[in-house]
Amino acid sequence: MGLRGRFLVPGEVKSVEDDTRRTMGCGKAVIQNDKVTISVFSGAGGGAPPSPPALTKDTMLLHFHLSPPPPLRRPKLLACSPDPVIRTTGFAPLCPLPPTLLASPAFATDAGLRFREKLLYLEHDLGLDASRALSLNPSLRSAPLSALHSCAAALRSYGLLPADAARVFAMYPCLLTCDPSADLLPVFHFLLGPAAIPFPDLRKAVARCPRLLVSSVPSQLLPALRFLRRLGFVGRRRITCRTTLLLVSSVEATLLPKLDYLRGLGFSHRETRSMVLRSPGMLTFSIENNFKPKVEFFLHDMGRDLSELKDFPQYFSFSLEGKIRPRHRLLVESRLRMPLSEMLKVSDGEFMSRLVEMRLNPVNDKL
Repeated sequence: MGLRGRFLVPGEVKSVEDDTRRTMGCGKAVIQNDKVTISVFSGAGGGAPPSPPALTKDTMLLHFHLSPPPPLRRPKLLACSPDPVIRTTGFAPLCPLPPTLLASPAFATDAGLRFREKLLYLEHDLGLDASRALSLNPSLRSAPLSALHSCAAALRSYGLLPADAARVFAMYPCLLTCDPSADLLPVFHFLLGPAAIPFPDLRKAVARCPRLLVSSVPSQLLPALRFLRRLGFVGRRRITCRTTLLLVSSVEATLLPKLDYLRGLGFSHRETRSMVLRSPGMLTFSIENNFKPKVEFFLHDMGRDLSELKDFPQYFSFSLEGKIRPRHRLLVESRLRMPLSEMLKVSDGEFMSRLVEMRLNPVNDKL
């Protein structure tokens, strides 16, 4: 037999009588002045159950039912999401160490505590995933905490904010154990010196392209700068914090092949040079994923002349599927044509307004 019961306060006395009529058997227990009186009886005998004693403020009635045990229920399994998002980490959230422990002599000799302090610095001060940082840069395990402080201080000294430093270290954890004087300072000196990036713009330059800090000055940054200057990035076209991304591009593997591709389309060297100076982002686009599909659509689907690309090289910076193809389709359906720059530079709302205006112009001319 199973037991299920509940305590009743005086206001629930009526429910006791109602419940007893619906059960196989029942019992009552009266607790009064620390004395317990229990009576158990069965409804099968036909006898009426004894009336419970009157309840007072010092009396509490315990009413319980004797009934067959309920069937066992299998625990419900939580439905799994078809695409669960699981964030794994090698460490549980860490709590800061108490100052008294940090100041104790035992802390200086306890390697475990020092390693824990390092993890706290990575997670709490730099906002990094300590597990990921350690997996990408195993040297962090043996590096002293002072080395990490030195690298972060070097970035701050050149104007980078804590959020900038966190992004840099998250992308390149190797910088956490680098030698600032040998690895970081030469890059900053290059940007301020040969590249002539103003100090107030230094933060923007690094934030836009953290890869600068892991690039070699003599083998990568300086050769790229010299090539770009010969190409025409001087004067008002000089390299700025907006175009420092070009400095991490390989001259032989990236820059020259893109220039050769544009010349292969029929543009002269002078025209190619003019195009990339007007739209420097072209030198960062992929030949296979950007140039080729957009040129094919421009020539075959749009049926336009290459001279329009020469006049508007920014065409390559617009999304083929997101803007170029949909707007061209609307023009074809309306049997209208726009200059390439007017078709792409304006917002969606302005484009539709111009399209409606062009549709109405023939009607107005007839009127």
